[in-house]
Amino acid sequence: MKVKADGMRESLAAKLFTRWCSVSSTPMHSLTPRRAALLVALLTALAMGVVALVVALVDGAPPPALLPAALVTVVVSYAATLFVVKRFIQERVSLILRRINDIRMTAGGRASGEPDADVLGALDSEVTAWAGQRSEEITELKERERFRREFIGNLAHELKTPIFNIQGYILTLIEGGLEDAKVNRDFLNRASNGVDRLIKIVEDLDLITQLESGVMAMHVARMDLAQLVRELIDELEIQAREKQVRLVCAMSEPVWVMADRDRLSQVFLNLFTNAINYGRDGGRCEVRAFQLEDRQVLVEVADDGIGISAEHLPRLFERFYRVGKSRARHEGGSGLGLAIVKHIVESHGQSITVRSEEGRGTTFSFTLERAR
Repeated sequence: MKVKADGMRESLAAKLFTRWCSVSSTPMHSLTPRRAALLVALLTALAMGVVALVVALVDGAPPPALLPAALVTVVVSYAATLFVVKRFIQERVSLILRRINDIRMTAGGRASGEPDADVLGALDSEVTAWAGQRSEEITELKERERFRREFIGNLAHELKTPIFNIQGYILTLIEGGLEDAKVNRDFLNRASNGVDRLIKIVEDLDLITQLESGVMAMHVARMDLAQLVRELIDELEIQAREKQVRLVCAMSEPVWVMADRDRLSQVFLNLFTNAINYGRDGGRCEVRAFQLEDRQVLVEVADDGIGISAEHLPRLFERFYRVGKSRARHEGGSGLGLAIVKHIVESHGQSITVRSEEGRGTTFSFTLERAR
């Protein structure tokens, strides 16, 4: 019987030692309440055993029966520690988790009341995720604020020029210019041109707002891209000749696409206007189309004008964005042309890109859905 009892003690001791190794090797940040309680209980029993042995050696008394005392210590310490952890730590941490994540209490989707729930680990994960999300939101808000300030500043600049011009012409007329036949009609025409520019800016802003909000309906239908481009080139022939820029349609055959004809006309008009305004004398702007395998058509509008430096390309489609003195906006333009182009192309479910090299021209590329 003694041998059997000794074997049982050795077996129980081995199990406790194995459990101790398992718990002690667990990272502290991932301990569950039960594991934490067991760790405290084992440490307490070990400390009591060491103290008892030291006392026995000092007094010269025989060593006490440590195993029964250790078992009692482990059980009592485990129960007390588990109660304290669950009552004063786990419940409060679970409440914090509930506030952070509403219904989900832990990262694994288990309820926070489960004995083996790693609430501290879940809380760490939730707080880390929450902090990351807040950081991204703060960065986005700062970017939006920067864009808002730039947009308001650019808008004020665009409106200020025609308003001040109109004000100057009207004041001149009021102060006596109205009676001067050589001045009155000329200044009235200039003031009228300033009003036209203001109207253009407001109309373009309204157009962008409608495109962004989805209020404007797109009337997509089957159309010949080549025919549209030729019509627009004829319409801009006089303006292009004055600037000595040649507009060319490189599509010899019909190119059938699915698009809103009126909106697509705005895209080409804005791109052609840019090519004319910023082209070189005797320059050329060519429209090309390529059939892609995924039922799309790639359209390129390429000119050999002054080009754009690489640092400006990422922001080229922003409203009122300026690209240096060499590309200062001509009077009469709203400064919203490329922003409108981008929104119209994206309203078709497509994308637009630009590549350019300073002094060697610019190429705008966008896709359209190919018609069957």
